[in-house]
Amino acid sequence: MMHLDTVFTMINYDQCTVHPFILDKSGKIDIYVLEQDDHGEIKITPETDLIKVLKNYLHLSEIDLISTGGGDAIAAPREQWNDGSNTLAIAPGEVVTYDRNYVSNDLLRKHGILVHEIHSSELSRGRGGPRCMSYPLVREDL
Repeated sequence: MMHLDTVFTMINYDQCTVHPFILDKSGKIDIYVLEQDDHGEIKITPETDLIKVLKNYLHLSEIDLISTGGGDAIAAPREQWNDGSNTLAIAPGEVVTYDRNYVSNDLLRKHGILVHEIHSSELSRGRGGPRCMSYPLVREDL
């Protein structure tokens, strides 16, 4: 078991990084939507369409899923091992990433994301990306 931000991170209002191999060949994934009904009971609804669920619950007409390693069969697992999806969003559309994930970083830039790369030769040994290695001191109300 791993944390969600290891394979999926929201980096803008309508953009997310995603490790492509968490989705099946048709782009589906097991999702369980939990909602409280009028009686305070939790209702669980199974879903499989990640894009549809995100668009619905984020109230968006479009969502941009940016694949770690560009979805490449070699680059995606390699960059995922180096926490390519574990990006730290410091503002909508602005992230901190490891420099070793050059395929993902280039792809983020092509999608209009401002990328700040940090050296990762020692940090990545601890198994955790920039998002895992951060902690908010102050948070702004949304």
